[in-house]
Amino acid sequence: MLNDFQRVQVLSEALPFIQKFAGKTIVIKYGGSAMQDQLLKNKVIEDILFLSYVGLKLVLVHGGGPAINHWLNRLDIESNFHKGVRVTDSATMEVVEMVLVGKVNQELVALINKKKGKAIGLSGKDARLIIASQLVDELDNFVGKIDKVNSDIINLLIQEGYIPVIASVAASLEGQSYNINADTVAGSIASKLKAEKLILLTDTSGIMQNIHDPQTLIRLADVSKIEELKKKNVISGGMIPKVDCCTQAISNGVKSAHIIDGRVEHALLLEILTKNGIGSMLV
Repeated sequence: MLNDFQRVQVLSEALPFIQKFAGKTIVIKYGGSAMQDQLLKNKVIEDILFLSYVGLKLVLVHGGGPAINHWLNRLDIESNFHKGVRVTDSATMEVVEMVLVGKVNQELVALINKKKGKAIGLSGKDARLIIASQLVDELDNFVGKIDKVNSDIINLLIQEGYIPVIASVAASLEGQSYNINADTVAGSIASKLKAEKLILLTDTSGIMQNIHDPQTLIRLADVSKIEELKKKNVISGGMIPKVDCCTQAISNGVKSAHIIDGRVEHALLLEILTKNGIGSMLV
């Protein structure tokens, strides 16, 4: 337990980072265990509000895999994944949209607003925020890819001090709904906004040489080395779309991308407002 002096010292040490990032846009992708555990959820929201109050412009993009799995199980619909991405047929798509847009999104908005923040819930369908199309040309496959991001609504909201909370569902120009990987959505939005940072809250400490040994965490990774890490299976499975979206975001002008452990209390503050951070930063 910190005493009063230690608390003030911590705040003082955070000042240079607050000054550096005040007024800058940070895109945060939220999902995994940090979303399931109510205590962790409260800590994430507190971090977001703190960062907002000290002048950072925040955009929150969320998934909701565990909640989707829960409702699919209740409806006896099987969950399938391919290379870390959910396989989405028409029945699954209905559940995905219902859970992400109608439940998870509104719960997050309500929690932020309850804690005196200013949040507005969106999906990729709102104001044609995201124009999508079918990722793979197959019948009854509603996994989408992003064709275009229209950032006008996001810019309007953050300029007025609101925190956009965005569910990873979008539609085509014809109105067909698509499920899009939330990491990909966050990366594309960060790219469009030329964000200072893209931060992915995950269920792992970051990119590790050995997933069973936290001491092998790669704290700083150059994107030019990513393909080599994939070949060595250091990056595999569900980590692939996360790293790919980080790499793409950096190539499109995002200053840095971070993969951090959302199960750690105040992970966002530790990553943004301390010298060493807690996860992997890609540059």
